[in-house]
Amino acid sequence: MKKSMLALAVLGAFAGAAQAQSSVTIYGIVDTGVVYTSKAVNATGTGTGSKFGINSGIMQGSRIGFKGAEDLGGGLKAVFNLETGFKNDTGALDDSKTSNTLFRRKSVVGLAGNFGTVLLGRNTDYADVISSYTSVGDFFGVTGAVGHNLDRLEGTRTNNAVTYTTNSIAGFTGNLMYGFGEQAGQTSAGQAFNIGGKYDNGPLGLGLNYYQSKQGATPADTSILVGTTGAGDVTQSGNSAFKVLTLAASYQFGAARVYGNYSRVKQDLNTGSPTALASKTLASANKVDIYEIGTAYSLTPSLKLLGAVTHSRADFNSSAKGKLTQISLGTDYFLSKRTDLYAFVANIRASDMANSGVFGDATGNAAIGGADASQTAVAVGIRHKF
Repeated sequence: MKKSMLALAVLGAFAGAAQAQSSVTIYGIVDTGVVYTSKAVNATGTGTGSKFGINSGIMQGSRIGFKGAEDLGGGLKAVFNLETGFKNDTGALDDSKTSNTLFRRKSVVGLAGNFGTVLLGRNTDYADVISSYTSVGDFFGVTGAVGHNLDRLEGTRTNNAVTYTTNSIAGFTGNLMYGFGEQAGQTSAGQAFNIGGKYDNGPLGLGLNYYQSKQGATPADTSILVGTTGAGDVTQSGNSAFKVLTLAASYQFGAARVYGNYSRVKQDLNTGSPTALASKTLASANKVDIYEIGTAYSLTPSLKLLGAVTHSRADFNSSAKGKLTQISLGTDYFLSKRTDLYAFVANIRASDMANSGVFGDATGNAAIGGADASQTAVAVGIRHKF
């Protein structure tokens, strides 16, 4: 009897230790503000006017997530991350590309250890990581429509992906991703791959990322899904649809961070030559070059002043070209480590192409933004992290 009790006590101790070595964290962001937009297209599409509203996810998309790790011993851990987005101005799921996607933002499971981290599932490519060296690190979605929604710095997802990330080696971290197209009889249809890396050395940060994807019935790259059906273009299966190369650099000079970045996007399936202004958007371009410079200055430990200029040059596969330029100014005041108040003003100007609007959609749809050559938006809001 005593031996049985001792065995039970030992097993209980091991079970308690195993339980203590596992952890699950619930986290999230709630971000909402009041937005004024000049020259927004009206409901009938017949003109423009001033628009006021409450927007969710101005700086960062509102979200709730679950992440955890289990210590398997010998430095090996099982890890997972599930994250869903929502619009807290309406309470709806933030699910613009597909329907009924619960964990739209992230859904991965894998192993981490001395070799690095391997994850399986729906994930962002490495452009999302190096975006901290760009205006996305300070303005987040405010600079999305002028170019960063297109070059993936705003965080675009890849389905059915295997992702490998190295541990930091003397400041360098590397990343590889492969997304399966899952189309029977045509392995290349719908596939995507990514290679990226970053280097951190004190005040210096450098980032590089290349991403390429192909069309298919179920493309891994969610940016090339057609409409809101969650499907791809089966007539173009196996054809290259999207390529982007991004270079980014950031340097901290005392209280000021300065940065610059460049992206080239190629959309090989955009072979048309649109002539109508409304049809000439970033999404319809064959090639887009995106340039940016900016700064973030810490006036006090709690108050940051922000500024950025983002410029996109679009080629519509003909002699037709267009330009978008956005000047963004802002301030971010931290009431605590988890809660901040922000205010932004941004002006976006178009030349020989449709104006996406400061808060246009991810594909540069001008009907959501300004139909004029110039549009200004002002946003004041609050963000809380938990």
